Amino acid sequence: MAPPLSRRLLLRSAILATTAPVLAGAATGRASAAPLPAPAAWTLRPFELGDVKVGQGVFTAKRQLMLDHGRGYDVDRLLQVFRANAGLSTRGAVAPGGWEGLDGEANGNLRGHYTGHFLTMLSQAYGGTGDQVYADRVRTMVTALTEVRTALRGSPAVLAVTGRFGTAAEHVRGSHQYVDLPSPVLGGASAITLSAWVKPTHATGWARVLDFGNDTTRYLYLATRNANGHPRFAITTGGPAGEQGLDATAALPLNQWSHLAVTLSGGTGTLYVNGTAVARNTAMTLTPAALGTLTDNWLGRSHFAADPVFAGVRDEFNMWSRALTAAEITALQSGPAASTPAGRGNLASYAFDETAGGTFADASGRGLTATLRRTWGGPSHAGFLAAYPETQFIELESMTSGDYTRVWAPYYTAHKILRGLLDAHLHVDDARALDLASGMCDWMYSRLSKLPDATLQRMWGIFSSGEFGGIVEAVCDLHALTGKAEHLALARLFDLDKLIDACAANTDTLAGLHANQHIPVFTGLLRLYDATGEARYLTAARNFWDMVVPPRMYGIGGTSTGEFWRARGVIAGTIGDTTAETCCAYNLLKLGRMLFLHEQDPKYMEFYERALYNQVLGSKQDRADAEKPLVTYFIGLTPGHVRDYTPKQGTTCCEGTGMESATKYQDSVYFRKADGSALYVNLYSPTTLTWAEKGVTVTQTTDYPREQGSTLTLGGTTAAFELRLRVPSWTTAGFRVTVNGVAVSGTPAPGSHFAIARTWRPGDVVRVTIPFRTRVEKALDDPGLQTLFHGPVNLVARNSSTSYLQLGLHRNAALSGDLLPTLTPVSGRPLHYTLDGTEFAPFLEGTEDPTHVYFRRSEPKVVLGGTDSGVANPARSDGTTLLDEIWAGAPFATKAALVARVQSVVTSWVSSGLLTQSGGRQVVTTAQNASYVP
Repeated sequence: MAPPLSRRLLLRSAILATTAPVLAGAATGRASAAPLPAPAAWTLRPFELGDVKVGQGVFTAKRQLMLDHGRGYDVDRLLQVFRANAGLSTRGAVAPGGWEGLDGEANGNLRGHYTGHFLTMLSQAYGGTGDQVYADRVRTMVTALTEVRTALRGSPAVLAVTGRFGTAAEHVRGSHQYVDLPSPVLGGASAITLSAWVKPTHATGWARVLDFGNDTTRYLYLATRNANGHPRFAITTGGPAGEQGLDATAALPLNQWSHLAVTLSGGTGTLYVNGTAVARNTAMTLTPAALGTLTDNWLGRSHFAADPVFAGVRDEFNMWSRALTAAEITALQSGPAASTPAGRGNLASYAFDETAGGTFADASGRGLTATLRRTWGGPSHAGFLAAYPETQFIELESMTSGDYTRVWAPYYTAHKILRGLLDAHLHVDDARALDLASGMCDWMYSRLSKLPDATLQRMWGIFSSGEFGGIVEAVCDLHALTGKAEHLALARLFDLDKLIDACAANTDTLAGLHANQHIPVFTGLLRLYDATGEARYLTAARNFWDMVVPPRMYGIGGTSTGEFWRARGVIAGTIGDTTAETCCAYNLLKLGRMLFLHEQDPKYMEFYERALYNQVLGSKQDRADAEKPLVTYFIGLTPGHVRDYTPKQGTTCCEGTGMESATKYQDSVYFRKADGSALYVNLYSPTTLTWAEKGVTVTQTTDYPREQGSTLTLGGTTAAFELRLRVPSWTTAGFRVTVNGVAVSGTPAPGSHFAIARTWRPGDVVRVTIPFRTRVEKALDDPGLQTLFHGPVNLVARNSSTSYLQLGLHRNAALSGDLLPTLTPVSGRPLHYTLDGTEFAPFLEGTEDPTHVYFRRSEPKVVLGGTDSGVANPARSDGTTLLDEIWAGAPFATKAALVARVQSVVTSWVSSGLLTQSGGRQVVTTAQNASYVP
């Protein structure tokens, strides 16, 4: 048998065999690039956001809140971390903070991700509204990112700003820049004076004004802040334990100029701050001469890797081979050294008055030109673009376990930036964005293609550090645009074979895995299937879906507890304060949508409606905020949980995906068959579709889900196609369709699509009636723990109790099985009800009320038609009660049918010894005498 082909050979073959695709160019009537070419494997085609206009309904207010946030937020704040990384001016902007800043969780190791989300949000906002303000903001960001990449490609260049006496050099925090002085700078001096003007902008400890040494054993340094936050000078030939030092007694002020000077001669060292001696040590036996010639003489960088790089502005730096007098030090406060009695330093003298380039002239006469450098060198490839150095990507390649304080999902962050750039190109037609995206993938390919397959498999299997989000989908989308074989080869380098093979074999290995790290993997696999035809990708994605929905799904459509999956089928056993990470719902929607584009199993759109109308809508708070998007991270399902719309430290992944969701609510309302023969109506939502290829418009008028139905009005030209209306699975009876007032024949089956084939003419009106039914869904592992639905809407109890509410719902159940008659409607508030004094409201409302998504079903007595039989409601060992079994037979066409069901169930329970004969007779009598809502 021939040996199996290696991944490397497969990738090489892909590069040789792949040719550029033909780009679709159909006009859509919006000022954007051609849409992403639809794969041949998609039997359906989505519409562009601009083809589906959103009308007044449950999405409107939340969408507008996000549009307003996108319109008003200062994008320079988002660009701050990128500009800082490139050593560019940050224009005085303050980074958003939280995960999108240097002071956030895990040292800001995820910074850049939120900017990518925001770029997608703005791009979608323009795509959906056509409002030029969003396109302008996108172009502003793309311009800045182009400048960032250009700066990263070259050597660092001075950032000239106003100095203490003239021009000075700024070192932006996050730039990782320092000044490298030539090795002879100390000149073997036995006495020395150091003089530096600095304006620190950050209070981090141990940032160096200077650090001259070979390693962490032989060195001298001057730090702006020691462990107590005060300036310190030290010299040693024996590492930290051997330091001879000088410590100030007060901190340097931030954003103000300070002068630091050190004299060392004859065994005495003195530290001056702003001309005043603040520390003296008469036992300093070491001199620069004792250190010898040092190889690394740095301004702003420490020999200790964990210490921060100096952030701030530096002006004159001078060194003399003698100890200046106190009077000479004082005189230095009044002007440049050259104008004082001390004159310029004879060992080194840098004015830092350059306005361009990356070198600094030495005025000492020794010609010791200094060079501006990055601590990390520079990118390995010209396409590199990030808000932090390439070091996280490098370190990941040797990691064996996750540590997000060192490496936090760099390819995940790269994905967000890449996706934002692609969306900027697709929606705003910015060719520079496509060039940036292509360059990023060229860079990633240059890194990853060199690594052994075993290294890649290890990397992608590492929790958190190896997370790569939806990068495979994005890279495949880019390949569809560029046709570059390397881009398709790059997408395959992210294959996590252990997971793919298990899911392809329908082996559930999800327990213990981080949910959101893995969900978007499968959307990427579908795109790989589209590009390669490799069946295992599609099979793995299809099987994975069934491992999550419904076995690991909460009623609102969410999944995960504490960000992880537990055992299959365990729902009640995983409920906590950190359930249902919002990103998981976002990514499941994307996956379900893409699966449906491949194969039209209604279950995918069933889930889409559930998650969209419940978790996604409910994750967005119903109020405005200029600073934050107000989106949940977790949605706790514990009793009395209050949603947190400002999670963690802010700018989290879930706030990012929440911004995206709110600007694309309409993306799956309609799909069309690839051959144009059918139009799928997947969601009932007030929208207007423009189907340009058919010359047809479809306007949905509805207040769904506050209205139980929708009206579709055809416009444009006459066209023949099949209209396929989704019939929700929860609609067990009464789904009806009329065209121009005439009932359409046929029997709509719950959980299917109802097809109407005809030639449609302008003015045709389709009325869809969708009767809602109030029902419960039971936790898979605990049938007594239930959640309440009215049609597609999850109804939650608003109650501050932190214990599960004990509720009974069968007392007034209708013959249809509808539980709504047990609830009392709240006047003037659609979808609001009360039961036993507790208000029930739609989960989709983004309030801060304490809520109960799940409750404990408690019906101690058999009550039928509002009549109490006086008989205790018995239960089987699995928790199923007599009432449960009676109502499991609903709907009942007549009261007689219900009574017959009661008689049958009672007989069975009496025979099993679960109910006494007298009790059984009383239950039957109660059923016969009671009255019921139809």
